[in-house]
Amino acid sequence: MKKYHLLISVCFLAFIFSCKQEPLVLSKIEGKQIGIKDSLEIDQDYDAIIAPYRDRLTDDMNAVLSYAPETYNKSDGHLNTAIGNLMADIVFKEGDYVFNKRTDKHIDAVILNHGGIRSIISKGDITTETAFQVMPFENSIVVIALKGQQIDSMMQYLSQAKRAHPVQGIKLTIDRDYKISEALIGGKPIIKDKTYYVATNDYLYDGGDGMRFFKPNDSIYHIDYKIRNAMIDYFKKVDTINPKIDNRFTQTK
Repeated sequence: MKKYHLLISVCFLAFIFSCKQEPLVLSKIEGKQIGIKDSLEIDQDYDAIIAPYRDRLTDDMNAVLSYAPETYNKSDGHLNTAIGNLMADIVFKEGDYVFNKRTDKHIDAVILNHGGIRSIISKGDITTETAFQVMPFENSIVVIALKGQQIDSMMQYLSQAKRAHPVQGIKLTIDRDYKISEALIGGKPIIKDKTYYVATNDYLYDGGDGMRFFKPNDSIYHIDYKIRNAMIDYFKKVDTINPKIDNRFTQTK
């Protein structure tokens, strides 16, 4: 009996697949206009779920951390800017604290990139949101052990880039032709075979902005500290910021 049923099923399927299928033909197209509104209706049930988190996030982002007596932007100087110097100083100070705790070593210099500064710091209250606006990326601080010869390459890069890349711990002077006339680390001449610890971010370490002088290196230290978090920590400690354009990277006339 089972064999009989199986035979009937096979014959039925064979009949179905042997039938000639009519080709599908598009007969008509219908459509309707959907109006675009300038607002969307809020799903009240969904909004009730996310409201506490949204309110907490808003409070956190609007928390006042410090104060800016002036407005600072990355175009206010030729080879160093107040906001760029502030960024480098923050990485130098806050990053060195973490680096020293973990390695018993100290950061000698800092180099960041001019393009990494994404917003101004406006005169008035500095909030958590300010830090997110200036540094919206998830870049973390890394410290690279470089020999003096590579530091020379870093100085050459800065002189040829002709941009206000934020730096700290160095003093670089170039002439009218952008040739280096003085290059110091910690106020002293660069020693070729000495190891220096240079802080930057992971994007630049990987060659961002053409900074290829980081490789090869003696070693690299990932301290798991985002630049944005370093900024927030710094702002919490300082009642009023006071960044200045100085002589860390200048050009003689």
